[in-house]
Amino acid sequence: MSNMHAKSIIAALLLAAATGASAFKQDTNSALAGHDISAPVEVAADRIEVQDRDDRALFVGNVVVQQAGLTLRTARLRIAYASQGGIDIQRLDASGGVTVSSGAETARGDYAVYDLDGGIITLVGDVELRQGRNELRGSRLTIDLDSGRAVIDGGPRGVDQRGGRVTGRFTVPDRN
Repeated sequence: MSNMHAKSIIAALLLAAATGASAFKQDTNSALAGHDISAPVEVAADRIEVQDRDDRALFVGNVVVQQAGLTLRTARLRIAYASQGGIDIQRLDASGGVTVSSGAETARGDYAVYDLDGGIITLVGDVELRQGRNELRGSRLTIDLDSGRAVIDGGPRGVDQRGGRVTGRFTVPDRN
């Protein structure tokens, strides 16, 4: 898989459309800030199926994607690409439980989309973001890989145990 293919794969996994109120804004000291989406990408899976007529490729089983200190793990990864004059990956869709990690930060969700051009990762469904011992939970998480900014939305009421709200737990330094 070429560097362009890998770059496109990683980028598509991380983007999704976001609507609703911003519930959390992450500081720019994030391990994800300034992530190099043009760095080489390594993908490993139990199986790959290429559907050339539909401009898609499926990676299934223990999928691991690595790029410049960023690791994405999922059960299933679908890559959508354009094949005119070479392969141009447009979007990555991950499902079956998704974990994205870099440094001391880990984000988890049921599904993820990564848009390579936008450099945005969006996770949806029972989302959790951890930075060290601090954690936030919600329905949708959008991460901007350039700035490292993360936004968590609570989602509609009655969908989860949080009642449509973002919840979090933060550590407080000891004061002597």
